[in-house]
Amino acid sequence: MAKAFASQGDMEDKKISFTKIGEGLYAFTAEGDPNTGVIIGDDSVMIVEAQATPRLARKVIDCVRSVTDKPISHVVLTHYHAVRVLGASAYGAREIIMSDTAAAMVEERGQEDWDSEFGRFPRLFQGHEEIPGLTRPTTTFSEQMTVYLGKRRVDIMKLGRAHTAGDAVIWVPDEEVMFTGDIVEYHSACYCGDGHFSDWAETLANIAAFEPKSIAPGRGDALVGEEMVAKALAATADFVESTYKPVVRIVARGGTLKEAWDAVRAACDPKFSDYAIYEHCLPFNVARAYDEARGIDTPRIWTAERDKAMWEALQG
Repeated sequence: MAKAFASQGDMEDKKISFTKIGEGLYAFTAEGDPNTGVIIGDDSVMIVEAQATPRLARKVIDCVRSVTDKPISHVVLTHYHAVRVLGASAYGAREIIMSDTAAAMVEERGQEDWDSEFGRFPRLFQGHEEIPGLTRPTTTFSEQMTVYLGKRRVDIMKLGRAHTAGDAVIWVPDEEVMFTGDIVEYHSACYCGDGHFSDWAETLANIAAFEPKSIAPGRGDALVGEEMVAKALAATADFVESTYKPVVRIVARGGTLKEAWDAVRAACDPKFSDYAIYEHCLPFNVARAYDEARGIDTPRIWTAERDKAMWEALQG
């Protein structure tokens, strides 16, 4: 390849923050690296997003132990991506929960995604030798399920396709706080390589309808307060639309993937080039937008070989 993917050379550790976003609710964030949510119930703890390796998961556990000694009983995974799920074994939870769609995607493309992501972004797989294999759920749901952590109610549901076809959100009604996974980002690029551009805005509107007081997004700072929530929802919607619209125009006139890339850069660079992982996400976002604009509804599986072919096509 003429040059490496943006994140292959990104090896600098990020500063971790552990932010309270409601009573007994926390967001583990790391300057644009994948976030993890923590929900403390009466008798146990639920983790939202596992991190990419057991080693990274133990950083989350250290933060949890700074605020509670209750056992971790549940891990909820909002989707199937390797950087979110492969650290699950570290928590020792009795239940690992995914949507049925996400669970099917683990079987369909989980290993390919792991191989692809490992090659693209090696820093996020520190301690990868400890990963016992693909993470599979013990419990799945079709549209919605409720878990009680003692008296604390936690609703886990699908509100529409966005970052993937199987995205779940987690709603804690007693505090009106939501954990959105990568449907919502804050000052971080959306990764759309397995996404559904045409559905994303409606899914964001479905999240907004809950009027959350705080959100733990997939990446970026915790969103505390309705003003910050609204800002992040609007920015996420703008990012997705600004990526997809130029590609639709290029495809309509029979343009190439490289022309789509140039059009997206022209639309997005002025607004989003300072976002975390922007350069990392851009080629995958353009490739997926180009497919969707041509009528390919199901995202094609990313493999290390496809990554390379796509990247070379964009260098011309």
